[in-house]
Amino acid sequence: MDSSAILMVVIIFVINIVYVTFFTLRMILTLKGYRYIAALISMVEVVIYIVGLGLVLDNLNEVQNLIAYAVGYGTGVIIGTKIEEKMALGYIMVNAISTEMELKLPEILRAEGYGVTDWQANGREGNRQALQILTPRKYELKLYMRLKELDPKIFIIAYEAKTIHGGFWVKSVKKGKLFK
Repeated sequence: MDSSAILMVVIIFVINIVYVTFFTLRMILTLKGYRYIAALISMVEVVIYIVGLGLVLDNLNEVQNLIAYAVGYGTGVIIGTKIEEKMALGYIMVNAISTEMELKLPEILRAEGYGVTDWQANGREGNRQALQILTPRKYELKLYMRLKELDPKIFIIAYEAKTIHGGFWVKSVKKGKLFK
């Protein structure tokens, strides 16, 4: 394989990484409701896609180009999802259930800036303290670590909060006063 063939493989690989990274980010942004940013990204994405696909189609007889395209595609998916994880858009709702009734978990977490609703619950083996905690996704892992630090046996379930309305916490988020 000569240097021009190697250069073509590298170009196809890099173009596909960039294209699929943009594609992945666009899809995630669309699902999270950031449609205008997603539309801007899609304009760049389609140009990159056409250029990359054109290079592959012009050189279909070279199997290494197809391999570079496929490997670049997979790599782009990984990079796109890693970028989205770093961006951590949106909010999560964490349901936590503790058997440690004497712990003042709601007060501790509220003092740290989390939105917490709590109530007494009944489990298979007795009374429980149930918490519903709202937090930006970028603080998700920090919250899990904090909960486990406070109660190593705590039961945790989390899901993405799609719509949020009302409450003191929403006002704090809008004013930028959370976790400072």
